[in-house]
Amino acid sequence: MADLSDDARRAILMAATLLTGHKRRRFQAEMAHAYCSGSARLAETTFGWGRDAVRTGLNELRSGIRCVEAFESRGRKATEELCPALEGHVRRLVDPHAQADPTFRTPFAYTRVTAKAVRDALLAVPELAGKVPTRQTVGDILNRLGYRLRRVQEARPQKRFPRPTPSSPTSRRPGPRPRPTRTRGGSPSTPRRR
Repeated sequence: MADLSDDARRAILMAATLLTGHKRRRFQAEMAHAYCSGSARLAETTFGWGRDAVRTGLNELRSGIRCVEAFESRGRKATEELCPALEGHVRRLVDPHAQADPTFRTPFAYTRVTAKAVRDALLAVPELAGKVPTRQTVGDILNRLGYRLRRVQEARPQKRFPRPTPSSPTSRRPGPRPRPTRTRGGSPSTPRRR
């Protein structure tokens, strides 16, 4: 292993943090070749990199074939993917109580049914015994399926007096109120003495 100064080691680590994916692996493999005799384990102790990533980078550099990252296959799957029947039951319960946005500004459907009520109804389904998620997860499922918990829009009271429009002959604003006439004896509201 070639001796590295602290500044050179810091520069190499900084350069590695600026790269991602296969570019980072290739850089780590080249640094392992240059400073660690091509050893992934030595690169791990010298630079603090994961030796599996360095080993993959060394194999990519040797073979010329780039490994494809599968980021989408990582992590936990959605509850609807784990139990496909759950989505159909949720839609069957919520659709009769759902209403589209009256202004069509959003693609979501508004519903009055709460996540707790949907979970309670799902617990009664024998097909889903032991597979019913928590109330919070049911709320997340409702949001992913495009439902928002809102009051139904038709239940809002209409305004009593619509705003007048100048172009409509039936909604003209009343003219100015006549001013009270002043008399000599004082203000118009006080009666005059005789």
